[in-house]
Amino acid sequence: MEKHITAVKTVEEKMDLSTGIIYRRRIATCTNIIPEFLRKNKILKVPNIYLEEESWLNMRKRIMTLKSHCLTWTQYATLNEESVFRESLENPNWTEFAQKGTVSITGAGFLNYVFEAFAQAFVNQGIKKSIKIMETLLQERYGCPFS
Repeated sequence: MEKHITAVKTVEEKMDLSTGIIYRRRIATCTNIIPEFLRKNKILKVPNIYLEEESWLNMRKRIMTLKSHCLTWTQYATLNEESVFRESLENPNWTEFAQKGTVSITGAGFLNYVFEAFAQAFVNQGIKKSIKIMETLLQERYGCPFS
């Protein structure tokens, strides 16, 4: 449901029989959304960006954790994101969603700040998109209105 993701490949999937936790590791191929003026730097001029996502689904505790990080430009940047979906303590029909992300850029001199600002804006935009996608999925599946 994300227009910049062009492919997703599951590279590992397993279930822990003792806990029932399902683990998945996937690699996503995304179009490079770095603004063209920043892509004048040859390091940033790549057609695709690759992300690794790991997920743990615990149906017994009704918790799903997702962790993702960028596999592209690892020598210059670290971008990490973690999301947790869990049953609300207030109401078992509600889902609590928590998400955090970190961004760190090195080796670009005075441009570190510009790249970090762009990456932070991208992470913040991703958070909003994640919420919208989850609302859409819930609407399609359960017919729940969101405002």
